[in-house]
Amino acid sequence: MKKLFDNKAFRIITRIVRTFIIVVMVFYVGFVILQRLSGNRSIMSYRFFTVATGSMKGVYNINDVIAVKDCDTNDLKVGDDVAYLGSRSGLEGKIIVHRIIRTEDSSDGGKLFTTKGVNSSVEDPVIHDNQVLGVVVGKVPVITEINHIVRSQLGFFSLIFCPLVLVIVLEILQTITDYQLEKKEIQAIEK
Repeated sequence: MKKLFDNKAFRIITRIVRTFIIVVMVFYVGFVILQRLSGNRSIMSYRFFTVATGSMKGVYNINDVIAVKDCDTNDLKVGDDVAYLGSRSGLEGKIIVHRIIRTEDSSDGGKLFTTKGVNSSVEDPVIHDNQVLGVVVGKVPVITEINHIVRSQLGFFSLIFCPLVLVIVLEILQTITDYQLEKKEIQAIEK
C-alpha cells in the first residue's frame, strides 16, 4: 500500500480527481444556494430557473437551468420566450416559461401578452406586463449538465457518489499508511 501512495503519478492523479470533484460540487452547491436564497429576485439583471415540466420540450427540457434577463416589456415581441409569475387558473404564484404568441396594448397603457408552451395546444391566460420577470436568454450549459447528472439516479451514483466514496477511502488508506509509518519510526527510535 505504501508503494502505491508513494508513486508520484498516483498522487498527482488522486489530487486532480479530488480537486475536480470538490470544485464541481462547490460550484453546483453554490449555484443551488444562490438560486434558493435569491427568492426569484434579479441578481445583476439575471434570474435562474430550473425547468420543471415538458411544456417547452425541445427548446428547454426538464431539469435544464435557464437564464432569464430583466427586460423592458415594450421590447418583447411574438416569438420571445419569457418567464412570468402566474396569477390565475391554477397558476397562482408559479413561475412559467412560455413563448409569446400575441401582444396587445392594455387600456391602462401597459402591455398584455398571450403565451403558450411549444408543446401545448392551449394558450395561457393573458398576462400583464407587470407579471413578466424577464426574457429567456438561454440555458446555462455547465450547470444544466451537472443538474441532469445529479438528478438521475445512475448519474448521481456513478459520477458523484462513487468518486466521493473513492476519495474518502483513499484518504482513510493514506491516514492508515501514515499512522503505520509513524508507528514504525517511533519503534525504531525506542530501540
